[in-house]
Amino acid sequence: MKDQAATALQPLREIASLQPFSDDFSQRSKEIYDSIERRAFEIFESSGRVSGRDHENWLQAEAELLHPIHLDIAESDEAVTVWAEIPGFSAKELEIRLAPRRLAITGKRQTKQEQSAENTVYSERCVDQVFRLVELPAEVNPEKAAATLNEGVLQLAIPKVTLARSVKAQSRGA
Repeated sequence: MKDQAATALQPLREIASLQPFSDDFSQRSKEIYDSIERRAFEIFESSGRVSGRDHENWLQAEAELLHPIHLDIAESDEAVTVWAEIPGFSAKELEIRLAPRRLAITGKRQTKQEQSAENTVYSERCVDQVFRLVELPAEVNPEKAAATLNEGVLQLAIPKVTLARSVKAQSRGA
């Protein structure tokens, strides 16, 4: 946890840029989706198989299984900047995938806590996962993206793709 207490900006691992996202990322996405689907079905069954609550069951399952990532996205003429709140995660536990119009942030961490007092033993294990997939407001250049993690806030600076533009020639007097 020392990593989280650092005050200096810490560059993350190189951002993976894939067009489209790789098969391994797609497989992990499918696994997360499947686990949410299983949990939503368990909620459906435990509530007496009441129909019409599919969306509510899905959101409850998602909230139970995934740590939420709150985002702020800003767009300027030159870049898209993303701030993501991911408290408790280190740079090593995060994976960022970037395509020209899509951003994916995934992460997984495990914590273990044990206490022992005389004959009583207490042990708890917890797995936190984050998963967020968003469409970006403009086409960006994944190769030139930069990411930093500071006190639980991930900041991504992603330059936009520069489009060719026409320039009119001006004549000089004579």
